[in-house]
Amino acid sequence: MTWGISFMYYHCPVCGMKFKYGLDLISEFGEEFGKCPKCHVDGVYEKDGARTLDDYDYTEVE
Repeated sequence: MTWGISFMYYHCPVCGMKFKYGLDLISEFGEEFGKCPKCHVDGVYEKDGARTLDDYDYTEVE
């Protein structure tokens, strides 16, 4: 059984935005993976895995 795509969840230390990256996009984003889509600074890692209960609090970076 699969739970779907896995994500890495972050928050921005500058603006506070909560965001997530799909693990399948690591190669597409390269060095930008894990960075805030607004501020372009490294996000603070929170957790990873399949969708969590608070998943909708995080903006998906695509």
